[in-house]
Amino acid sequence: MIKLIDFKDDRLVKELYELQRAAYLIEARLIHFYDIPPLKETIDELTECDEIFFGYFEKNELAGALSYTIDGHELSICRMIVHPNYFRKGIAHELLHAAEKRNVDISTIKVSTGKENLPARALYLKNGFHHIEDIEIVPGFLLSSFIKDDLSQK
Repeated sequence: MIKLIDFKDDRLVKELYELQRAAYLIEARLIHFYDIPPLKETIDELTECDEIFFGYFEKNELAGALSYTIDGHELSICRMIVHPNYFRKGIAHELLHAAEKRNVDISTIKVSTGKENLPARALYLKNGFHHIEDIEIVPGFLLSSFIKDDLSQK
């Protein structure tokens, strides 16, 4: 089940925070870069961000989450988080689909991931995104950007 994450629920926020740390630690190992902002974020910073969060729940356990912001008709995915125990079960795909379905007035979706995060790259390409560019964020670390556009023509 996918539902909006209620930041007034302290237990759920703590679960999201722990989920985020577990998932991004795996990504950091994949991309050989540990300065990923969510790994450095405090629980207070998480609760104060301006992103919209949806969670994927498996038997009342938070198995994954996606956050995004909207600017006009553009949705930017900020975080795609799946607990390592739930990798390769289609959760990220379901979260992407839910974000798109719940925002029917969106014409473009953007997302970025570390260039070496091959599972994330494959996920986005499989779901209709196109690779735009790779940008060197810090020496030796490349961030790949993807876009899915023409959504208004569905």
